[in-house]
Amino acid sequence: MKRYNWLLGLLCLQVFTAQAQKQAISDRVDSLLKLMTLKEKIGQLNQYSGREVTGPASDRKAYLLNDIQNGMVGSMLNVKGVKDTREIQGVALKSRLKIPLLFSLDVVHGYKTVFPVPLSEAASWDMEAIRQSAHIAAKEAAAAGIHWTFAPMVDITRDPRWGRVMEGAGEDPFLGSAIARARVKGFQGDQLGATDAVMACVKHFAAYGAAIAGRDYNPVDMSEQQLREIYLPPFKAAADAGAATFMNAFNTLNGIPATASTFLQRNILKKEWNYKGFVVSDWGSIREMIPWGFAANLSEAAAYAITAGSDMDMESEAYKNELEKLIQTGKISVDLLNDAVKRILYKKFELGLFENPYKFSDFKREDIVMNDKTHAAIARSIADKSIVLLKNEHQLLPLYAEAKKIALIGPLVRAKADLASTWTVYADTSQMTSVEEGLKQRFGATKFSYAEGCKINTSDTSKFNEAIQTAQNADLVVMVLGEAGNMTGEAKSRANIELPGVQEALFQKIKKTGKKVIVVVMGGRPLIFNTIADQADAIVYTFWLGGEAGHAIADVLSGDYNPSGKLPMTFPRSVGQIPLFYNYANTGRPVAKAGDIHYRSAYIDSPNTPRYAFGFGMSYTDFSYTDLRKDKEILKDGENLNVSFTLTNTGKRKGEEVVQLYLQDKVASVVRPVKELKGFDKVELGPGESKTIKFVVTPEMLAFYKSERGWITEPGSFKLMVGGASDQIRLESDFNLE
Repeated sequence: MKRYNWLLGLLCLQVFTAQAQKQAISDRVDSLLKLMTLKEKIGQLNQYSGREVTGPASDRKAYLLNDIQNGMVGSMLNVKGVKDTREIQGVALKSRLKIPLLFSLDVVHGYKTVFPVPLSEAASWDMEAIRQSAHIAAKEAAAAGIHWTFAPMVDITRDPRWGRVMEGAGEDPFLGSAIARARVKGFQGDQLGATDAVMACVKHFAAYGAAIAGRDYNPVDMSEQQLREIYLPPFKAAADAGAATFMNAFNTLNGIPATASTFLQRNILKKEWNYKGFVVSDWGSIREMIPWGFAANLSEAAAYAITAGSDMDMESEAYKNELEKLIQTGKISVDLLNDAVKRILYKKFELGLFENPYKFSDFKREDIVMNDKTHAAIARSIADKSIVLLKNEHQLLPLYAEAKKIALIGPLVRAKADLASTWTVYADTSQMTSVEEGLKQRFGATKFSYAEGCKINTSDTSKFNEAIQTAQNADLVVMVLGEAGNMTGEAKSRANIELPGVQEALFQKIKKTGKKVIVVVMGGRPLIFNTIADQADAIVYTFWLGGEAGHAIADVLSGDYNPSGKLPMTFPRSVGQIPLFYNYANTGRPVAKAGDIHYRSAYIDSPNTPRYAFGFGMSYTDFSYTDLRKDKEILKDGENLNVSFTLTNTGKRKGEEVVQLYLQDKVASVVRPVKELKGFDKVELGPGESKTIKFVVTPEMLAFYKSERGWITEPGSFKLMVGGASDQIRLESDFNLE
């Protein structure tokens, strides 16, 4: 009892201390606000890109430096490194009130150490690995003077044509929410202000992943039910995890630009969720209300944005040029301005920048952190976990020892910069490990030959014959194919997501040699490669793995690491199936059995199943699911349902399985999906080893959103499903909710 009282007292002290610290910061913010002129307040809402500031002398550089010195800038993006951040911060400290700047940067999947792109990391289903990746990225960025990263992107997307799928966690709100929490915790650490952490910025608020036709900057139209159930949960999870900032989106939502959406920013984020951080616009998104046809001019755009709750203006200069007049003429209340300024100043105090404006800009720490050799090893481990094995006929993988001669064929065999894809900020991509380098280091006694075969995105077949001859002289072939690294990311939407160029034609020629062919596919999105899917002997999907890609691929092909990745997005057979996702709702005429599509909701010219389902991924071992147990058949109001089953490694290798729990509300007042992910666990087992896996089903998991009523649960019958993928359900049972 004494120990309990001591722990309770300690907890109360911690809560009291935290509350006291928050109050102290709030008091300091209020005191500073009283000293500020109207122009200085507006200046805190202004963010510039600093590319010109650190470059040669120019009119633009002089203009920016003058604004900084006059207190008309609150934040800079694209200024990095201790030397430059110290120099520019010094200019800000010449201003009347000496308010320090926030330095921000798109640290999306690493600063110097390049980790797998976020979609690739999502395939690991390993929250600790994802948290660790974000933490190292933050540690390196903070050592370079950065306070704030424009990540994580938590947009749910069901359309792989959208180039920015590579920045997110895929199609599922439950998995996406778990990853959002992990990445926020990784970036921000235990407490803002630590010099191994940066502020997270959750983007893009909201529903940007549903842009029509998968095109960047396009409109979004959806019901509030879909918004609440699919697209908002990861944002709510990130807010609950303490994310310091949010970024609004480029899209419109039901006709209103997200930057001008009071519904999103004021009503949901700041009121309903009681969010205390601040919101920054995306690049120029306030100004873009004009070409949208929503605002007649920059003054109207500024008024819409500040009213809706956009606190900081990135690169539009709308607030700087228009807010003063809007306030002086009474069109905008000064209270809106004060609220935005308080939110921004609070974060500057919380980071400790007023005590030491240079605390993140330390030359010694920068040198130590940037040369930390452990970071590459961690990046390799995370890349290992992010690889998905899609096919392995006759257990061709891992590579057998008798293969003395291996042909490496394809345009990405020697790729380096492509491995990083987009959003690399400091890395030397020439030093990344290619697939060829990784395999040669791992298989020192094996004789490797190489042929490029073709370029990534041309129709030139002139190198086919050389590749065919190279294959004929080898024991087996490893082909490395995919899209180029710069074919995904912002403004990289693709109408055709098949392998570009003549790569599948090259594969067919190599396959006809009679050699066993292993295909490594790289990309920033789900790609379509039907011929390879049908004919390859083994397929490994890697997305973009970053600087340690070559080593990680060698780890998996050799069997040094048993692949454990699972797909975070559904892979279609054709573009015509898009949008395609596992948690669809049945229709009044569902396909009852395969092949029977007579007057059913189905395509007549294609299989209606995906090529690879959400949650799918193979291993070099096998797992069995047995003995499903529930602690009750009827779940009463307020109760939890405890579920357990036995997972057994029935193979001969140690391996990891991502076990997945799905639920279905069989009958409801709103049509429900055929299944929804509501739990998962990554479990490692040795050969023959068994483990009891437990899940807890809570009433919150059974809730759905209904217009005009909000989140509700209804009594009825539910189906519980457990398996290794959304289309590989091994165990199922029903229960009832009273």
